[in-house]
Amino acid sequence: MQFNVAFIATSLFASASLAMSATVTGFTGAGCTGDVGESFDIPTGFCFTLGHGSVKSISYSGVPNEIQFFVSGGGHDSCTNGASFALGGGSGCGTAPDGFNFESAQIF
Repeated sequence: MQFNVAFIATSLFASASLAMSATVTGFTGAGCTGDVGESFDIPTGFCFTLGHGSVKSISYSGVPNEIQFFVSGGGHDSCTNGASFALGGGSGCGTAPDGFNFESAQIF
């Protein structure tokens, strides 16, 4: 009986953790086209950053409420000093403004 309770509790925690994350993938081209980068599962509330890298667009799925996109360079690296723009929950694709790339995104 103890095994069943522990297994159920662990399963519920794992399911809740997956439900509170989103998957993001970077692309070299606008509109989530071009070379495809690696996909990452990002927990809600955390900042996804490419460090010194950048991408032109980011596809996302499983976003609970909102995803915020931050342009590369200057004071916006690592999800700081205000997002370039935000999109609603669910799935979609965000493209950086002309002349810019994305360096980070944050899930809410």
